[in-house]
Amino acid sequence: MTGLHYPILPLIYILTFGILLTSCGVVRTGTVATGPVYDESLEAGVMLHAGIASWYGPKFHGRTTANGETYNMDDFTAAHKTMPFNTVVRVLNRENGKSVDVRINDRGPYVGDRIIDLSRRAAEEIDMIGSGTAQVEVFFLQEGDRPVTSENSSSPETFTVQLASFDNRRSAEVKVSEINGSEVFRTNFGGTIVYRVYFGTYTDQNEAERALRELQRRGHNGFVKQKEN
Repeated sequence: MTGLHYPILPLIYILTFGILLTSCGVVRTGTVATGPVYDESLEAGVMLHAGIASWYGPKFHGRTTANGETYNMDDFTAAHKTMPFNTVVRVLNRENGKSVDVRINDRGPYVGDRIIDLSRRAAEEIDMIGSGTAQVEVFFLQEGDRPVTSENSSSPETFTVQLASFDNRRSAEVKVSEINGSEVFRTNFGGTIVYRVYFGTYTDQNEAERALRELQRRGHNGFVKQKEN
């Protein structure tokens, strides 16, 4: 249905996941992820969100996504504000019962209270091209770059100013020593460990932009980005 292929899972995982799914292939009785989560990640089949989905296509086709890929509107992908990159979720159109599995590789949507932005191909699968938006439910299927918890699946966005990126910690620490208030952030980017230098944490993007302008005035170049990834 979706064009995504997954490795064969252990039998016990398949049995557990199968219990959670209904005959139409989506969870109907899953618990919404609210409150603190004490284990490392959520179980497959848990409903993460319910709300409005939108889609994006030709205007963004060929542009770079937030995780560094090239956006292809004919792939089964989606944008989400906080969920870890490469997480796979199932999106159910509550208006017609159709569902599609997508991989998170971008950030957004940033219009109103929309919760997920689908690629054109994914939107076609659940018949929401004409309407532009649809009431959906989003279910967790597979972990991406980091474990999915109730916090990173629905928490408010935070922003920072990225000042540099290095392939070794020592160089990053030298950069940090030059800029009071900066820090080293270790992350996995495309299978490679990189060390980024961040300055500050902001819940408002405009505030982060103001911090960037002040840094530029002091001779430090950089850009504003979401801090979680």
